[in-house]
Amino acid sequence: MKQTTGMKRIIIVSVLVIVVVAATWILVSQNNTGEEFVNIRAFFNNNNLDPEFSCNKVFPVERGVLKTGELEKTALSELLNGPTQSDTAQGFFTSINSGVKINNLSIVRGKAMVDFDERLGFQVGGSCRVAAISAQIRETLKQFSNVEEVIISINGRTEDILQP
Repeated sequence: MKQTTGMKRIIIVSVLVIVVVAATWILVSQNNTGEEFVNIRAFFNNNNLDPEFSCNKVFPVERGVLKTGELEKTALSELLNGPTQSDTAQGFFTSINSGVKINNLSIVRGKAMVDFDERLGFQVGGSCRVAAISAQIRETLKQFSNVEEVIISINGRTEDILQP
């Protein structure tokens, strides 16, 4: 009697293990969409890493994003989203206005030309803040090997933008 009870338990446990393994395999197979994620960096100012605030000194924060053919634009979007609560708790902050939109981004022979809407320059005063904004954008784009130089514009204008 004890042997058959023990044998029944072994069979029941074995069946349960097989069911759990099979269910896990099915769930993993269904969630495998073939999407690949990569880490990019958005650059922000940081009170802890630069307590004297050197204006153009920015520091990277990693973000895991879906790998696309437009990683540079994705990195800029992450920058414009600003620091997360966790980043803020670590001293990161942005000098860029909230609500800024990218009108266009093109990269030709190492030169990234990024055009933003008017929110980028809205009530931006002071040479330090202007330098901080430029540094955040420039360093976020220059992390990519195909970007050597960055030209920033607002609604197509490059001359009279981000003035202190």
